[in-house]
Amino acid sequence: MSQFSRKDFLRISALASATLMIPKFLRGETPESKSALDQLFLPATNGKRLIVVQLTGGNDGLNMVVPYGDDVYHSNRPTVGIKSAQVLRMNDYFGFNPGMTGVHNLYNSGQFAVLNAVGYDNPNRSHFRSLDIWHSASDADKYIQSGWIGRWLDASNSGDIIKPHLAVEIDDAMSLALKGNSVKGIGTRNPKRMRLLTEDQLLMQIANDYKHHESDHPLVDYLHKSLSETSQSASYLIEKSRAGKPKAIYPQHAFGKQMKTVAELILGGSETVIYYVSLPGFDTHAGQNGQQNRLLKVYSEALDAFSKDMKDAGLWNETLVMTFSEFGRRVKQNASQGTDHGTANVVMLAGGNLKNKGVLNEAADLTNLNEGDLIHKLDFRQVYATILQNWLGTDAEIVLGRKFGLLNFV
Repeated sequence: MSQFSRKDFLRISALASATLMIPKFLRGETPESKSALDQLFLPATNGKRLIVVQLTGGNDGLNMVVPYGDDVYHSNRPTVGIKSAQVLRMNDYFGFNPGMTGVHNLYNSGQFAVLNAVGYDNPNRSHFRSLDIWHSASDADKYIQSGWIGRWLDASNSGDIIKPHLAVEIDDAMSLALKGNSVKGIGTRNPKRMRLLTEDQLLMQIANDYKHHESDHPLVDYLHKSLSETSQSASYLIEKSRAGKPKAIYPQHAFGKQMKTVAELILGGSETVIYYVSLPGFDTHAGQNGQQNRLLKVYSEALDAFSKDMKDAGLWNETLVMTFSEFGRRVKQNASQGTDHGTANVVMLAGGNLKNKGVLNEAADLTNLNEGDLIHKLDFRQVYATILQNWLGTDAEIVLGRKFGLLNFV
């Protein structure tokens, strides 16, 4: 008979799952195939890493990367629009929101790029559905239960060793983006809190000492694999987060803490390839300017601090930051000093090794609208495909399900 009853095993495994937002399906290896942490967690890519920043709520791209040189912009936004004298000028047409000084500095030093009018066919203005589309990389009329990063995880974990820590979301809940068909990433707001799992002697004993018995239900083996893999991932991430010592000053905001946590893991030597962070609050139907300006200032200051830490460590050239939101806002302001749900939006890229910098494509046409909304010129999956293929060295067609044209930013 097994040393622990099925009831005990199920109870303890449930506790472990509640302690961490962890993968619930892991496959393959036996306890005997485990080795030391640094042998288990081997790099899966060429040393490059990706940080995905989600501006949740539908960020107004037109008031972030401001087409101040377009009279149509000002006529549609007489009070909500950013005045020409306020923008941080990029060129004679575009300027950044006045709160984005750090981003402006990155832009001026050739470490920042902007893609305009990014979206998809038949856009959806629901926050939840549009996020699902961006997370899953699906068509608007298709429902996929896995995410594009999760499917990258599936492809990266094709051998005998499963490495869910290759994708980490700095949050207590894990997005669809990180959920693969067979492997899921790890979600935790603070990796140091994962010690609750590693300090539980009974959990660790089960994770390390369980032996299969023929009388065991298959679910017992399944849960053991999850617990075993989770305990090793937890130990690994705790070790790396403790070792990392960021020097830059991050904003005193939840997003600043997320970016500092990412820096800790990278500086500590974590082989995590994709980090996922989010900054909420961009659903600005009323009183937009104050709210959005404050959030963009936090975003800019956090990105500036993060880039300084990466540069000091000589890691900025191997780092790419992609920033997106589930949709943009309508061109015309509403009656509540805000803007309503729109469609196409800006995607921003930062890093020390961008092939092309600055504004990478033509501005959205503010006169050729679809019922008041911008018409997209780039499919967001072209951005994903470019990152997967040219940055992470992965077959983008396998991850995305079909071929998308590549862009030229990396």
